[in-house]
Amino acid sequence: MEISRREFLTATAALVAIGPTAWRANHNAPHDALTMYGLIGKMTAVPGQRDALVAILIDGVANMPGCLSYIIATDPADADAIWITEVWDSQASHQASLGLPSVKNAIAKGRPLIAGFGSRTVTMPIGGQGLLNR
Repeated sequence: MEISRREFLTATAALVAIGPTAWRANHNAPHDALTMYGLIGKMTAVPGQRDALVAILIDGVANMPGCLSYIIATDPADADAIWITEVWDSQASHQASLGLPSVKNAIAKGRPLIAGFGSRTVTMPIGGQGLLNR
């Protein structure tokens, strides 16, 4: 199943809008932890182009304000698949990053190398190793 980036962003915005309130009511979590925004998604490269796509993505994500973590991992079970795990200080920072020249350039360069998108999940990062607890 393929989904456009616009459909994905619209769906994730709706999920995030209702998520923190419901979660906070059941968990007594600190407000700052609930403002972080996370995404985990699978992307499939055109056959044989995974390494080139990974290089474009890694190069295009430097110096994104509000980005606490942006990890790209290859999938050992699929020679064309990559997983992207993102943690942002807020959903607004993630949205703003889409307007950065470096991100726009990476999207333009990478788009021809993308065969499709797999599952995507919005998360609410709380903390852990490698991520500063807020």
